[in-house]
Amino acid sequence: MLNEDKRQEMAAVREGILLVVSAPSGAGKTTLCRRLIDIFPDLYHSVSFTTRPRREGEQDGVDYHFVDVAAFCQMIEQNAFVEWAQVHDNYYGTARQTLDEARQSGRDLLLEIDVQGAAQLKKQQVTGAYVFIAPPSLTELEKRLRLRNTDSDEVIRRRIANARGELEQAAWYDYLIVNDHLEEAALALQGIVRAQRCRTSLVLSRHQAAWLTR
Repeated sequence: MLNEDKRQEMAAVREGILLVVSAPSGAGKTTLCRRLIDIFPDLYHSVSFTTRPRREGEQDGVDYHFVDVAAFCQMIEQNAFVEWAQVHDNYYGTARQTLDEARQSGRDLLLEIDVQGAAQLKKQQVTGAYVFIAPPSLTELEKRLRLRNTDSDEVIRRRIANARGELEQAAWYDYLIVNDHLEEAALALQGIVRAQRCRTSLVLSRHQAAWLTR
């Protein structure tokens, strides 16, 4: 029979889950992920590094870690990123330390990254739930991009062209959510988190010791 100290030690062991979310620009990924954090405040939102300029209202260390190209390249040389990619002429990357700390501490981690970055994680066999957010059509995606009123026609055309290639990668993701109706898409994403937290391996790691004692 397990003693109390051993029972508590085993019950405390629980790796954090990783939720990897990708989408074409304008598909609604950021809005859906923000809603997810509101529903699950204990879900930690990973802060990526980027070389793109800070937009109005964004905060360093909250929205992104904003660095220059030289600093980003130095981190690449130091193997500090678990994934990184160049998107729309800017660099984005996730620090290896972020994933390691979350996993070891049992913290659930939400990672918003592009298709290139997600593919790198998948190739490295990083365990997680890979979710792709898709627009109902490219016509609707273009409409949403234009309603944002933040990009030129040239940039919008490039984003649509990139979206075609990104949508072709959706098939290898674990989950695919078509964001036609925001509320339905939000509920679907919430359901994925709940399902991941109920995975047998995770529940057993926290409760099996208690079930073996009385």
